[in-house]
Amino acid sequence: MKVVVDTNVLISAILKDKEPETVLLFIANHPEIEWIVSPQVLEEYKEVIGREKFGLPDNMKDAWFNLLNKLTNVIDAGADIDFPRDQKDAKFLSCAIAANADYFITGDKDFGQAQKFFKTVVISVAQFKRLVCDVMT
Repeated sequence: MKVVVDTNVLISAILKDKEPETVLLFIANHPEIEWIVSPQVLEEYKEVIGREKFGLPDNMKDAWFNLLNKLTNVIDAGADIDFPRDQKDAKFLSCAIAANADYFITGDKDFGQAQKFFKTVVISVAQFKRLVCDVMT
């Protein structure tokens, strides 16, 4: 199974724990689930984790950077597709399409309209936990 994870899910897991953390830990502990990123997605993860407003200590940022390098599978997603709703999010759709991902896990409702354009299932953290994590455990 291949998944693409939106940055908002990653940040929620880091800052709030709860369901996003549960889902990411589940992905990390199940090698049959491939966490797919493009270089652009990985760059966004690292940039957002590094933002001062989150107040993460350097050792925690470094730990997350190392974890991301270890857990994610980087692919070339090619050029970003046109996503008029929010072009800066097009990198996630391009990544999901290029990887033929099964799921795109996001907390962003903007992606709902994108569902009709590709096979990857756009799913919330709660839905992924219920439909995948809870079923596989």
